[in-house]
Amino acid sequence: MSPGTIDPTPRAALWAAVAGLSLALLACTSMGAGSGSLSPDNSPVAFSWTSKDGGTTGSMSATLQDGTTFNGPFLQVTQNLQADSFEPMWRGWRRGWGDWGPRSDWLSATSYSGRVVANLQSTDNQRLRCRFDLNRPIDGMGGGGQGECQFGGGRTVDAVFPHS
Repeated sequence: MSPGTIDPTPRAALWAAVAGLSLALLACTSMGAGSGSLSPDNSPVAFSWTSKDGGTTGSMSATLQDGTTFNGPFLQVTQNLQADSFEPMWRGWRRGWGDWGPRSDWLSATSYSGRVVANLQSTDNQRLRCRFDLNRPIDGMGGGGQGECQFGGGRTVDAVFPHS
């Protein structure tokens, strides 16, 4: 190698390390999408989610036909959850969501209950709470499922997530 020339080997090794780390990080992240329809007009709602623990907890978004987007956390109800894990789910709603229908035992925790809750919020502070039943609870959100979401005013969205 002539004087003043940079040895390409360290640079190549660095790029290989960066590429390997990027792939490792991507392998740990799971994501998926779902669809829904808003009552009463059946307008479409697009859902997406990402998780770093296989779909047991993560973030979710729902985008309405008019472009309004709601974002927030989701979690699967399991016996391993601590009570404070639910705190983000109650923000803006009655604690425990006891005002949302007759399913008062819905949040009882068993190992991989197959139930997921989400609390989403738009930039203008509208709220959307969701509850889903998973098709394959051991796979988290990646196992697919279905459920409903409810706006602060009472309108609902039926949602479906395919197996990813």
